[in-house]
Amino acid sequence: MLKKYTFDGSRKLDLSKMNTGAKEDKVIKEEIIQKTTVNQLAIQALQDKLYADQKEGLIILIQARDAAGKDSTIKHVMSGINPQGVDVCSFKQPTSDELAHDFLWRVNRHIPRRGKIAIYNRSYYEDVLVVQVRNLHQTYMMPSRIVDDSKFFKKRYKQIRHYEKYLRQNGYRIVKIFLNVSRETQKERFLERIEDPDKNWKFSESDLKERKLWDQYTAAYEDAINATATSGSPWYVIPADKKWYTRYLVSQIIRKAMEEMDPRYPVMPPEQKAQLALYREELEAEDGDTPKKSRKHRKSGTSQNPQAQAEQPERETAPAAPAQAEKNSAVSPEEEQPVRPGEEKKDVSPDNAAPSGRPQEQPDAAGSAAAPKPPVKRRPYRHSRHHRPRGRKPAERKTGNKPENQNSKS
Repeated sequence: MLKKYTFDGSRKLDLSKMNTGAKEDKVIKEEIIQKTTVNQLAIQALQDKLYADQKEGLIILIQARDAAGKDSTIKHVMSGINPQGVDVCSFKQPTSDELAHDFLWRVNRHIPRRGKIAIYNRSYYEDVLVVQVRNLHQTYMMPSRIVDDSKFFKKRYKQIRHYEKYLRQNGYRIVKIFLNVSRETQKERFLERIEDPDKNWKFSESDLKERKLWDQYTAAYEDAINATATSGSPWYVIPADKKWYTRYLVSQIIRKAMEEMDPRYPVMPPEQKAQLALYREELEAEDGDTPKKSRKHRKSGTSQNPQAQAEQPERETAPAAPAQAEKNSAVSPEEEQPVRPGEEKKDVSPDNAAPSGRPQEQPDAAGSAAAPKPPVKRRPYRHSRHHRPRGRKPAERKTGNKPENQNSKS
């Protein structure tokens, strides 16, 4: 599907023949949204490897007309990735300091370190698009032999091709995307920004001025893409009228580029990997804990350190676990619980009692007697003014009268 939207210099771009919607591709929205989610998860995993590998960098360059959906596409497609490994740069109208340098100077300052991803919201291509349409190069503080040259922009196209080749040769992959929005859809989105108070801040008077130059910008985009599209740095011209389809295509392009980069987690040298077991034991022994065996050695029953295993004396076989004592075991006469009023004293059968007054333990299957279970110490029963004995009659509890054998105070 991406092949029809890819321009690598083998064919010329004609924007009038490129579709801007999703009907031409006959896709189903629900399926496309699901595929976008799958691509996002794949990008997250690849980005984690890229950040750890640190051998190659990725530059995602997005160009488009106003209201084509650049910001929302970046926000949606790149959601969920590690923000430490991503830089987002927006290139707007250059400052006086930037104009005092070459046109690639302000972009070169934002080249990411290898292992990271840089997303350019507009880019150095603005210097061959809006500058060409608005004829702004005539205002540059540069020699007349440069600004008056009829091949001014053709030379800049050549400089861009060399610059992108230079980046590739230094470990950077460049993905160039143009969001192709139709004139009708741009008008609808402009009206939405005017009518929706929450989107008023997105609209600017300059948007209408640039819209009036639609044909001039179309020619500028075609010239720039055709002059800078190469097999090493191709352009992707994708439809932008349906955001859900645009996001899928962008996610597919980014995933394809990262899979071609094939980032991998670094492999630890063998001499360092051999020391991991010793490092584990050192960390576990800090608090006096017994070093734990790894899962591999736990199954085989061997120690991680062969030398330590040879020095350990042979351990005797632990005795079998004692059988569980009976639940209704008797207590010793010395620790016998006091008998409450109205209750009968429990009798312990002498046949089941040991010389100490406890029931005899039954030997286990191996023939050895199990260890006796210690008696349960119970709290003696005591009277309190809040807890009266059960022997009192109900009438006494209701009236509170004292028994007859007690004399009342005069």
